[in-house]
Amino acid sequence: MLGRIIVQNNIFKKLKMKTKLKIALVAHDQRKADMVDWVKFNAQYLSQHELVCTGTTGGLIKNAFSEAGIEAQVECMNSGPMGGDAEIAAMVVRNEIDLAVFLIDDLNAQPHEADIQMLLRQCRLHNVPIACNRISADLMISSPLWDDPSYKPIEQSYIRFDRK
Repeated sequence: MLGRIIVQNNIFKKLKMKTKLKIALVAHDQRKADMVDWVKFNAQYLSQHELVCTGTTGGLIKNAFSEAGIEAQVECMNSGPMGGDAEIAAMVVRNEIDLAVFLIDDLNAQPHEADIQMLLRQCRLHNVPIACNRISADLMISSPLWDDPSYKPIEQSYIRFDRK
């Protein structure tokens, strides 16, 4: 778990940051090449962490590491349309994912749009950082806060706003 606040039995618990992360990697078909290129660019860094991917994306990522001669821990779920996005969303809810990179094809309709929105929503609700493009992914993985033991992210606030 990274430095998030979770609720268990109506009690807020602070979680400290950690440097060994469990990172979810998801990419739609039209974004898979971009994801593989991003993984190759960041292969040394990513190989130090646990990676969990949707099925087809995970297979491509495993091949990229293999071709580079880099060992990496890559766990593959089902493909996105076959429930992989939902499986990763469930991992987010169970506080098993520290960071998500989801390269979404915004130009084409997806048959599993409900699962996509569920994954994005669960990341937001459970305070899991989620990058939806390469620059935000680069900024998130390079953040010095991952290594800062004094950094403790604060709880999200959902307070009613009265417009009066």
